Amino acid sequence: MITLSTLDLVLIFSFFAITLAIGIWVSKKSGKNTSEFFLSGRNMPWWLLGLSMVATTFSTDTPNLVTDIVRKGGVSGNWAWWAFLITGLLTVFVYAKLWRKSNVNTDIEFYDLRYGGKPAHFLRGFRAIYLGVIFNVLAMSGVTLAAIKISQVMLGLDPLYTVGIAALITVTFSAVGGFRGVVYTDFVLFFTAMIGAIGAAYYCVNLPEVDGISNLIVHPQVIDKISLLPDFDNTELLITLLIIPLAVQWWSSWYPGGEPGGGGYIAQRMLAAKDENHAIGATFFFNIMHYALRPWPWILVALASLVLYPKDDTNTMEAAKHNYIEMQKLEGTRALTVEEKERMDTYYFASEGLTAIREAFPEEKVQKDKIGHDLAYSAMLTRLPSGLLGLVLASLIAAFMSTISTHLNWGSSYIVNDFYIQQVNKNASEKELVLVGRISTAVLMLISTVLALKLTNAKQIFDYIIMFGAGTGLIFILRWFWWRINAWSEISGMFASGIVSIIFNLESVNLVLFEEGPLPGWSKYLLVVGITTIIWLAVTFLTKPEDSKVLFNFYKKTQPGGPGWSKTLQAAKKQNIDIKTDFAQWSVPSGILAMLVGCVLIYGVLFATGYWIYGKYLSATILTIVVIIATYILNKLWKKIKSTIL
Repeated sequence: MITLSTLDLVLIFSFFAITLAIGIWVSKKSGKNTSEFFLSGRNMPWWLLGLSMVATTFSTDTPNLVTDIVRKGGVSGNWAWWAFLITGLLTVFVYAKLWRKSNVNTDIEFYDLRYGGKPAHFLRGFRAIYLGVIFNVLAMSGVTLAAIKISQVMLGLDPLYTVGIAALITVTFSAVGGFRGVVYTDFVLFFTAMIGAIGAAYYCVNLPEVDGISNLIVHPQVIDKISLLPDFDNTELLITLLIIPLAVQWWSSWYPGGEPGGGGYIAQRMLAAKDENHAIGATFFFNIMHYALRPWPWILVALASLVLYPKDDTNTMEAAKHNYIEMQKLEGTRALTVEEKERMDTYYFASEGLTAIREAFPEEKVQKDKIGHDLAYSAMLTRLPSGLLGLVLASLIAAFMSTISTHLNWGSSYIVNDFYIQQVNKNASEKELVLVGRISTAVLMLISTVLALKLTNAKQIFDYIIMFGAGTGLIFILRWFWWRINAWSEISGMFASGIVSIIFNLESVNLVLFEEGPLPGWSKYLLVVGITTIIWLAVTFLTKPEDSKVLFNFYKKTQPGGPGWSKTLQAAKKQNIDIKTDFAQWSVPSGILAMLVGCVLIYGVLFATGYWIYGKYLSATILTIVVIIATYILNKLWKKIKSTIL
């Protein structure tokens, strides 16, 4: 536990005062109606929305997650989330303008625009609770878990005290300020969080034990962790870390902030933009910052943590794993003594490579079930000096408040617009709806904090959400461009993915098929995707297509274009219904090309930054030149996309 200086406390409380003041300042305007409370009147500029997106995804659990990944699998393990850049840029160059044209209040309201009848009505209400409450609470609980770990390690605070204070402050300015308050405070939170992260990385890398970046990257604990690509000779690792994320995961899974086709709080910000160009600009800025630049401060701290809190060697881990399994078998036959339980815990932590962290933070400092590799980030921050420590703590508080406030406002928007109005009170006044929004904000915070107290590791939630939404992503991509997708496609895909994921994660099934059975562990995800896709495709063709009037109205409003709507256009023509706007060229092919060039640009910046840091100047220079060329080409493509009318 560390002691905060007066300077640290001044920095932290000044930050609290600023954020609360912003929430109170905008409260009157935000409370006028639901459009103001959830979308700030749809007049936000791209740069403010882009900064808000970046700040939102800069949560307290993200540095912990990256640290967990790097310590276990090296820098290349981050491809598990770097792969989502592909869908992020597809949203930028293809879907952002479509979302803004739809003019819906939430992406869930999209269901009543794209589909019709009772299935659409059910889907809208169910998804509002499914995403706005269940998945949303899972995401928030991961962020809150990280806050608990940070406060335990750095300040020695009890988890209940941590979540109580954090929930009270965040709910106050979220419920009072609405979306406008969230976006305005995100502006402050972004710069606070970035300065804190960079400052922490610089100091940790230059600690006496680490002795600078040049010594860090050749340290025995680190040297095999710095590669940006997985070992191509290790087939299983290559498939798990690179091939599946790049070939399948980006289009097949729903994940907050990386939804195929756009959605969630990213869609909320696109819908709040002044126009289509501002929606596109915001999402592109977000993807550059999120993937290319922001990960490196976290990665450097994670690598430095391997020097101060080294993992156990491979032989020790294997022996400890064997002993731990034997102790588990013994526990199945009789109750263990206190000494045996302690020995079993020792074997477990050694088998996971956690002995050093466990010794540094015994149970009287950190709860046993909260110890994991993600704790190393918080452990490194305990080394910071006065002043910088206060700034970093303020940045972590900023990260927590930004992410939680966004999730609260986003989830509340689903509850109000897509559940309460539709299912409870269709004639509710704007004043009543804003009140329901504020109450639901508080309830969501309460549920997530309770769940956070039960969780142990941020990676658990990431893996669970990825698996539970596997196979549904393709529906979200195709529903804009293929008339045959209907409400039953989404309903069947949603339930199939959830049920198949649960079955494959049952201990008995998992043991027979994947751990000791004929199938490798990475095949589980592919099976969930494959089975889910087959089911929703079969249901699509076995059920009736959407009514022609629904399809005509959707096409007329959003103008998606493409061969997938040719049958609908022909049907409209036969009925003398004009639903097609004159345009010179369908922009989607150019958008896809821009996405590919954008990937080269952003991955190029990501790799070039890494190589400049590592001191590999030739590789860094070549990649920098590639980035400049990609920027030039992308600029040309962007002008072409803007000139098309769709």
